[in-house]
Amino acid sequence: MNSKLINTELTFAQFTDCHLYEDKQALHHGANVYQNLFAVLRALTQLPELDFAVFTGDLTQDHTERSYQNFVEAVSQSQLNIPIYWLAGNHDEIFYMNSYLNAAPFNSAKQIESNHWQVILLDSKSETPAGEISTQQLNQLNELIDPKKFQLLMMHHHATNVGYFIDHHGLNNQDEFWRHINQYKSIKVIACGHVHNALIRQHTNSKFQVPVITCPATSIQFDQFATTVKNANLPSGFRVYTLYSNGDSLSQIHNVTS
Repeated sequence: MNSKLINTELTFAQFTDCHLYEDKQALHHGANVYQNLFAVLRALTQLPELDFAVFTGDLTQDHTERSYQNFVEAVSQSQLNIPIYWLAGNHDEIFYMNSYLNAAPFNSAKQIESNHWQVILLDSKSETPAGEISTQQLNQLNELIDPKKFQLLMMHHHATNVGYFIDHHGLNNQDEFWRHINQYKSIKVIACGHVHNALIRQHTNSKFQVPVITCPATSIQFDQFATTVKNANLPSGFRVYTLYSNGDSLSQIHNVTS
């Protein structure tokens, strides 16, 4: 384990939703998403305090094998050499992710532990664009969670509504999800991708008032007043989390222009 992980603080980045194409010059709602991703990756290399990064899904937009290769090439050329953990979004194929994100700096583990924290990655991909955390996964939390530590859970889909069109494709089984989460006072943060904006919300059923924190996309940010996907023409970005030994956490947004 990285020696930094035994310190009293754990610092890592979340980046998400790059929506790459086979063609690196392709535009997604007017944005060159490959260049945007590369700019975010280069920005991450300028943060020496990072222990690792987590990519929270929607690697591809056109579902081509080449888009996964482009992702790997962007990471390599950016010279980002911290561990990169990952999970799938609704656009992604697990087969291609396992095939291409299988060597350093990528790490397919779904749990990262320090002395005081567990960062647990959950699979919310379903057969539709909406998400679902399986009952089996939720039941397994009982085995995964160490009650002597604090937990930050990460997934692609958002675990509470955010108030615009993307809610049609949010987490379908929110009530079941929160019934399980409410069993663990040690869960402190739910971190999600998918919404293409940096938001903090709280589900009405959250017994311990756990924040649901979303991450800006590397591709485009959604216009929250539109009825379907529309580019809000805001900068790409990522989040940096700092987790403290007393259970407190800090989340900071970093905006990036390519």
